[in-house]
Amino acid sequence: MSTLTPHKLEEVPDDVDNERLLPTIRVTSKSWRTWRRRAIVLALVLGAMVMVWFGTDQLSYLHKVNPPGDPLAADVFEVAPDDDLDAVSEKLETAGFIVDAGVFVRYVGEEGGLVPIPGFYTIRPRDHMGNILAVLRTPPNETYFKITFPEGFTTRQIAERIASEVGSINVDGFVTAAGLGANSSSVRSKYQPEGSTSLEGLLFPDTYLIAGDSTPDQVLREMVSLMERVGTQEGLDEASVLVGRSPYEVLIVASIIEREAKLDEDRDLIARVIYNRLDKGMPLEVDATLFYGQDPDTPFAELKAMDTPYNTYLHVGLPPTPIANPGRASIAAALDPAPNPSISDPRCAEITDPGECRYFYYVLADEEGRHVFAVTLDQHLANVQAAIESGVL
Repeated sequence: MSTLTPHKLEEVPDDVDNERLLPTIRVTSKSWRTWRRRAIVLALVLGAMVMVWFGTDQLSYLHKVNPPGDPLAADVFEVAPDDDLDAVSEKLETAGFIVDAGVFVRYVGEEGGLVPIPGFYTIRPRDHMGNILAVLRTPPNETYFKITFPEGFTTRQIAERIASEVGSINVDGFVTAAGLGANSSSVRSKYQPEGSTSLEGLLFPDTYLIAGDSTPDQVLREMVSLMERVGTQEGLDEASVLVGRSPYEVLIVASIIEREAKLDEDRDLIARVIYNRLDKGMPLEVDATLFYGQDPDTPFAELKAMDTPYNTYLHVGLPPTPIANPGRASIAAALDPAPNPSISDPRCAEITDPGECRYFYYVLADEEGRHVFAVTLDQHLANVQAAIESGVL
């Protein structure tokens, strides 16, 4: 019977130096610590690089969302019926409204999206994308522009001002719709005589709220309607009783007053001169009529020599249409001209017939725009010479 001997762990021989084993353990621990430190440093460097890259990318993104500097002057942008967000973004970038179509798509996504609505939008190039997005989210028929047309604006000037604000209207389309071209306007005024095609002088100058999808006819109807309302209030419907002229003729006179008078105090006096010259069969000789429909830079001598229906130096009577759109004050003056000077007025001293002492002339008198009025040609020439010597003319 054999005897089992218990298994014993191998012992390190006595002749082996234990100290020689320890350095091996210490070196292994040191290497681990070194590798760990290097890994930490590498991780920090990589993290810093990621942060720098992310920060640079974010800064670039923000600069594209809100370009530095002020936005440019507003311009018209059209969204076509088939345009999706990508198409709108590309068109915005191509037209210079934004600097990066991709950034715009990303920004819109972060801000809740956009369903493009066909129409015309007025946008400022290089504006903050938030402002551009806000414009594109507002349907054109819900966008209104507050536009003021000063007294004395011609229909073309009205067209130019509207076209600069409302994308759905262009200058040529508005002018054509107003009957200034070959075609007659489809919009009519009750003051418009039979056979007249133009709405010149029949559009009341005022401040209007115009929708972003308005058509020329819609704007013209509103302006014609207001002119008719003001005309009724001022007595234009009784023009033949008040001044012996038709309402349309009074509007022609009012348009001349509007372009000639600088101060309200002169309006009714200019009206009186116009009616006196018409009654006498004299040419009106009004400078403002020469400029109607002409290049404003044309020398006056050339304008005066042009044989046009609006040359009141060459042709007797009123021009064929108003030369501008008059305001309320000029319409009132045309319906209620100032009286002629009384016989006791020094200007009437040379007049033997009291009924012939009437205002026939006027000329600019000072820098404020005041005019001086005369009853004889000699008085007028003296007034002209005084204006030249004072530097007004």
